[in-house]
Amino acid sequence: MRCRMTLKLPLLPVLVLAALALCGCDKPKDFQLQGWVEAETVFVSPDEQGRVEILNVRQGDKVEKGALLFGLDDDLQKADVVVKQSALALAQQGFSRAEELLRSASGTQKALDDARSNLEQAKANLAWSDTRLARRRAYARVAGSIEEVYFRPGETVLPGRPVVGLLPPSNLKVRFYAPETEVAAIAIGQTVTVTCDACPAGLAAKVTFISRSAEYTPPVIYSLEERAKLVFLIEARPDQPDKFRVGQPVSVRLAKGAS
Repeated sequence: MRCRMTLKLPLLPVLVLAALALCGCDKPKDFQLQGWVEAETVFVSPDEQGRVEILNVRQGDKVEKGALLFGLDDDLQKADVVVKQSALALAQQGFSRAEELLRSASGTQKALDDARSNLEQAKANLAWSDTRLARRRAYARVAGSIEEVYFRPGETVLPGRPVVGLLPPSNLKVRFYAPETEVAAIAIGQTVTVTCDACPAGLAAKVTFISRSAEYTPPVIYSLEERAKLVFLIEARPDQPDKFRVGQPVSVRLAKGAS
């Protein structure tokens, strides 16, 4: 016995809607990645050992370019400048004397050349001493915020050890990982949307770095499937860095197929 099935007309609109829904699945969708805010701190340190005498900033202060950050004791450097100034004065006298002797035919060209060489060396020595003295004061090369103060007045700091950590706004960046299947949709210069807790809406960042080497998902980042997979590190510079804080977790969103 044959069983015949008939398609009733009321079912056709339902099938059409289902087909349209399936077609809509191929449209580009946004996908979201997890990341965090990181900073490239500028560590300001002295060239030579010294004792901190001046500290003009505290943690959290905003400073402008050219602002004095700290100063070290400079007694030895000032004394060295005085010695070099005296040496320069003697070298200048020697050069002037050699010129007079050569004009009166009592001196030689070699004596004048030697005197000129001594004078140039004395000038260079004084310039070097002046630079050493000037560098006992540290100034902000860029505007930013003081993230950390490592030494206080009265403490001795070694050469190359930072006294303060300065963070320019442009040194703030968003770091996130994109899975292997999605990294092709991201390009240098692409704008991404960044969201975070208590952040205003509409924050964006521009992709500046995409790692060429794959790595495994870090333990602090979990995918929706909660399984390890190959990912690529990506960095983006926010358009409004003052809206973020270092170490803050963020969500990064971009549209598939975006350029």
